[in-house]
Amino acid sequence: MSRTPRPASPPAPGRRFVRATRALETLRQRSSRVPGLRHLTGGGENTPDIAIAQGLLASIMVMVGSWGVGWIPSSQESLLARAKVLLPLRVEMLGVIVCTLLLALGSMLLFRAWLRLRQRAQADEANPVAVVAKSIWVWSIPLLFSFPILSKDVYSYLGQGRLMHAGLSPYTEWVSQLPGWFAQGSDSLWAESTSPYGPLFLMYARFVYFVSGGVPEFGVALMRLVAVAGVALCAWAVVALARAAGRDAAWPLWISVANPLFLLNMVGGVHNDGLMVGGVLLGFVLVLRKRRLAGILAASAAIAIKPIVVLVLPFLGLAMVAANAGLGAKIRAWAYTGAVAGAVMALLGWASGLWFGWIPAMAGAGSAAFPYAPVGLLGMLAGWIGSLAGGDLWFIAGIVFTFFRLASLAIVFWLAIRRPAGPPLLYAGYALGAAVVLAPIIQPWYLLWLIPFFALSRRYPVNWERALYILCLLVLLSGVVDQLSIGQWFSLLAVRLFAAATTLAYMAYLVFIDPKTASIFGADRRRPLRQGSN
Repeated sequence: MSRTPRPASPPAPGRRFVRATRALETLRQRSSRVPGLRHLTGGGENTPDIAIAQGLLASIMVMVGSWGVGWIPSSQESLLARAKVLLPLRVEMLGVIVCTLLLALGSMLLFRAWLRLRQRAQADEANPVAVVAKSIWVWSIPLLFSFPILSKDVYSYLGQGRLMHAGLSPYTEWVSQLPGWFAQGSDSLWAESTSPYGPLFLMYARFVYFVSGGVPEFGVALMRLVAVAGVALCAWAVVALARAAGRDAAWPLWISVANPLFLLNMVGGVHNDGLMVGGVLLGFVLVLRKRRLAGILAASAAIAIKPIVVLVLPFLGLAMVAANAGLGAKIRAWAYTGAVAGAVMALLGWASGLWFGWIPAMAGAGSAAFPYAPVGLLGMLAGWIGSLAGGDLWFIAGIVFTFFRLASLAIVFWLAIRRPAGPPLLYAGYALGAAVVLAPIIQPWYLLWLIPFFALSRRYPVNWERALYILCLLVLLSGVVDQLSIGQWFSLLAVRLFAAATTLAYMAYLVFIDPKTASIFGADRRRPLRQGSN
């Protein structure tokens, strides 16, 4: 009699668990080798998503902190100046201290996330350019909902739009000439200064003031659209220029656009400088692609936003000719570039009714000189010494300012005519650098104008990078400490000292103690900085 075979007994639960675990581990190891699946399977502790998440948390901290100590006008038209939900953050000492702490620590934590992003992106197999681009937008989203931080220039933009709407020229009239200007949020430093902006931007400022009806929150939101467009344009142009030069685009994109100083100033601070720099970089992209007319038009639009970048026009012309081209070829390129740019500025001048008023306004800029700008300090010192002998302080200071402006123009001229010509993009950076250093006023974010030009032009040693990181940290610290909006019933000095102590303590931790970042600053030689310039 045949025996019916017994069915095989199922494996013990323990065996099933071991087999499943082994299968999952094998799948994880295989999928981690595929760049697109590495993040989904948790492929190692070096995934860039961790740094991006840390930066997102930091941006949220900055956003909430700005609700208590960010800039908001006191005008009757403001929707949020007296909002009950914000009062505990702005009028109570506990709220001000907590928001100051969030702003200071959030800014420093964002800087740490930025440093760690580079390290993690290098160790990861994913597309580093996509990783850096993702970080830019993830970190920017909370800043869209922040009050202006690190500067309140956006209210000066709106004030100049108000001037235009009233039929006055910002090149000859001042924001303070209209009643209620202080309550509108404009900085008193710029209240009696002519506008440094071009006719295109001033027309947009007028449009924003008209559409917003004078409500500052609506005006800030519309100005922030321009700021975000500048970030997007800079990101695209940096990648395009790096790839045109045959270089990896991740490092220039990381050090220039993903830089926390850039994002906090452009998106959080609502500045138009990103659109200005992005327009110049776009001009070089188009010229390199043999679309010369379009390139000059892009650069002209940047000049019509902020005329200081007119200094790059000679180098845009040099990008159209060979490095060893003769003077005749250069002159023809410059003539073509100047004619197109001049026609664009004339058209915009006619449309705005301001014509070429930006030229004397730019030449006379500096009446609001900052004392920590070397030339501004030197000019005011000379003026003060002259005033002791009966001279006019500002007249004497103006002579000093004019001398150094002419010196910067001489440097630009020499850079343009030297033969063989240097790299046009790099020399454009040198020209802007000369204009910044020799100007009577230096704003902290002017450093951001220069970084893309240098980052795209050559490879720098580790020591240069370390110096830049320290400089960015110090500039960020100065902005956090100096630009705090608190009520008059609080001690501004005490709050600033608290912000300074908090920020300096975190800086010291990053530079000397943090095992993940100290090596970047040379504090731990056992973990040297990995090169990422290429």
